[in-house]
Amino acid sequence: MFRDVRVAALSFKPVKMDLQGNAARLEEMFREAAADGAELAVAPEGVLEGYVVNEIIDGDILPEEMNRVSLTMRSPVIGRFRVLAKSLNMCLAFGLAERIGDEVYNCAIFLDQRGRLRGKYHKMQLAEGHHRSWWFNRLGKGSRAFDTPFGRAGMVICNDRWNPDIARIPVLDGARYLLIPSFGSTARAQDRAVLARARENGVPIVEANVGVTLIVSKGEIVALSRKQTAITHGTIAIPAPPSLRNRDRHERGFLAWRRREMPLRYRDRMRRRRQGRDTVEVGHDGKGRLIEKD
Repeated sequence: MFRDVRVAALSFKPVKMDLQGNAARLEEMFREAAADGAELAVAPEGVLEGYVVNEIIDGDILPEEMNRVSLTMRSPVIGRFRVLAKSLNMCLAFGLAERIGDEVYNCAIFLDQRGRLRGKYHKMQLAEGHHRSWWFNRLGKGSRAFDTPFGRAGMVICNDRWNPDIARIPVLDGARYLLIPSFGSTARAQDRAVLARARENGVPIVEANVGVTLIVSKGEIVALSRKQTAITHGTIAIPAPPSLRNRDRHERGFLAWRRREMPLRYRDRMRRRRQGRDTVEVGHDGKGRLIEKD
């Protein structure tokens, strides 16, 4: 049992420290994704502030400048995207720098089609490591799944995707699909890592990376682009949550299919017997049906 959801993964390179300019461009791309039928659109890590942590660490940007582009959940910029989600009737997920008190976290949020904040996640694993003096780049303290219109979901951010333990946490909390806002490696090794996380956990994944947009469903890549500016569309099949009701419903569906399928296979097998072709080289299709090889 699966629920098909039309999704879009967005990629563009945000301008460092240009909060308003990046917000305007993000809104434009969300609108385009909605016009093409997406029910959920995902944008990269740090897409609003331009992901400036490494520039601060390297001394190119003063740490205090982070206060200019970090946001609280009550910020007018967040309010803008709440209104947008409702007007487009589309769910939005994207990255930002969240300010909580005197500290800033690498954050991703999920807004539903009514503009409600359904989920928020702080990055748990940093490629650059961590120092207690880095108030501008605090470590996330935990990861939980959250309810969405399509079932429970989880988020990981960029470097998190390399660690199977991080992706596993929200799945064990009931997540039926994962979202990955990223601003990092575009090597094919990262594609393999995302695909591995999907297969390990049996869930679809939508990744929006700057330079790679990747959609995985039923353990296979269904859409992929390596363009820096792109809106990549695809459909993910979100599995139903475990329950006695869903177990029985799925089993009934299989048994109904089997009642139709077994007589067909029997007739085919008897036909081969009459033709003196008891031994043939065969393969199988996606439903396990025998297919004769030439």
